[in-house]
Amino acid sequence: MSHYQQTLKIQTSGKTLHKITPKVTDLVAQSGIETGLCSLFLRHTSASLIIQENADPDVLKDLANFLAKLVPEGDRYIHSTEGADDMPAHIRTVLTHTSEQIPIANGRLVLGTWQGIYVWEHRQHSHLRELVVHISGT
Repeated sequence: MSHYQQTLKIQTSGKTLHKITPKVTDLVAQSGIETGLCSLFLRHTSASLIIQENADPDVLKDLANFLAKLVPEGDRYIHSTEGADDMPAHIRTVLTHTSEQIPIANGRLVLGTWQGIYVWEHRQHSHLRELVVHISGT
């Protein structure tokens, strides 16, 4: 079994979903792994990693609107030293994911036709996020 690992730096532009499927796809190709598993881990507690619809951008807007209503920003939280958007960002991350695993077959990610990989920034301002990509297999 072979292993390949890289850390991607993802520059976010504030509270939005950033499609990273092409970057991960490129790393899978670089790895030379034909059959295996791609493990993704986002090294942050105020941003998420999700697999979601990649064809209709309205799906992403609806998700963002839903989560904003479910976990509103404001002065209702005890933890506020990093701003009014920080504690809601932590809660949103708990409700979503910081890791994903995707099978690899024939040297490609086995994603569904309409699936894309996204880093979901939950803070208002831009951040440099780190995503560890670990690919293992044969």
